[in-house]
Amino acid sequence: MKELLEIKNLRKIYHTPKGEIHAVEDFSFKLLNGEFVSIVGPSGCGKSTILSILCNLENKSDGNIKYNDDIKLGYMLQEDCLFDWLTILDNCLIGLKIQNELTKESKNYVLSLLKTYGLYDFKDAYPRNLSGGMRQRVALIRTLATKPDILLLDEPFSALDYQSRLAVSDDVYNIIKKEKKSAIMVTHDLAEAISMSDTIIVMSKRPSKIKKIIDVNLSNKKNPIENRKAKEFSKYYDMLWKEIDYYG
Repeated sequence: MKELLEIKNLRKIYHTPKGEIHAVEDFSFKLLNGEFVSIVGPSGCGKSTILSILCNLENKSDGNIKYNDDIKLGYMLQEDCLFDWLTILDNCLIGLKIQNELTKESKNYVLSLLKTYGLYDFKDAYPRNLSGGMRQRVALIRTLATKPDILLLDEPFSALDYQSRLAVSDDVYNIIKKEKKSAIMVTHDLAEAISMSDTIIVMSKRPSKIKKIIDVNLSNKKNPIENRKAKEFSKYYDMLWKEIDYYG
């Protein structure tokens, strides 16, 4: 598979009045086309910091980040961040407007996404009229509107209740696979990581380094809900649980 992204020896140090905080040390990884990667680890280990650096919301302290050709990124946050005063359609179009890429063709692409994923009938409604799960689907369509090559997902389901979280993770996974996108997801949910990922990166406690990289091979791989029933699922869960320094 084609390599989209190569990260070498990424390092992040925060400077505070009390001294330096070494958040991330020597993070190196390659992302392939169509690959779904999850980053897991204890709280405060710099998982979200890595995503922020990749999309230039934060500066790296050291290391190299190399994108293959002209790669475009899409960033989906923990909260859906929809604008309450805009319709669902206008929320989905806002990224295109900001980037001066709103054309008849790009608008029709967004409308096709809304139709495909069951939100077309709500295009003139407002976010307050939608459930939490539907709002997250809108947030994903807004992210897909600019046709990114790589999706960065920062705890995208954490604001949802358990049942909605399962359903929406299924929706998001299916959409990403159908649209043939690559993804890097930060999550605290080990079951979520196993059920959605091709590869899981386990981070150590701070200063955070890659502790282990696990390739996930589930038999009869389908969608996240069905993948939790795979015979190998519990093996991967036990493996991850033992690797993560929750109490270190």
